[in-house]
Amino acid sequence: MRPVRSLARVMLSGIFVISGARAVRDPAPLLPRARRMTDRVGPLLEKVHPQLPTGAEQLVRVNGAVQLAAGLLLATGHLTRPAAATLAGTLVPTTFAGHPFWTVDDPGARANHQVHFMKNLGLLGGLLLAAADTEGRPGLRWRAGHRIGHSRRSVQRAVRTARRDARIAMRSAATARRLPG
Repeated sequence: MRPVRSLARVMLSGIFVISGARAVRDPAPLLPRARRMTDRVGPLLEKVHPQLPTGAEQLVRVNGAVQLAAGLLLATGHLTRPAAATLAGTLVPTTFAGHPFWTVDDPGARANHQVHFMKNLGLLGGLLLAAADTEGRPGLRWRAGHRIGHSRRSVQRAVRTARRDARIAMRSAATARRLPG
């Protein structure tokens, strides 16, 4: 299964590496559509920290850099789950900013944006699967449950042992009281 996972990750990450590199190199073609999102997000980012980038061009470049870096991590098999989750996070605003088919009046353009919107939803699904993929190893939820069960059994054994030792001690004490002397 390892070669299939590796190939799938490379195929899934390719669009993010290419589009991320393009956005970093030349964000101008993306700015008109990105402004819908960056005009809303910019003031929120400024409230969080005044030195965060808030301009449309800066945010497009940052998004592109994040997609490029996370795409490379996913493609090379390093930090695959966090990389896939990061790509999923960057894909949501990109999709809503780039393909708002519900605002387009022209039927041809609307259909085109709708296809791209649905394609991005498919990519999002693949990224969510990649983010959840433990490669056959137990996930954190299973490990935590297993550890809790193991701890519970250890405590139960300790309680049984303590009760048994207490019964033995009680019998020994009772026997000692009955002995003359």
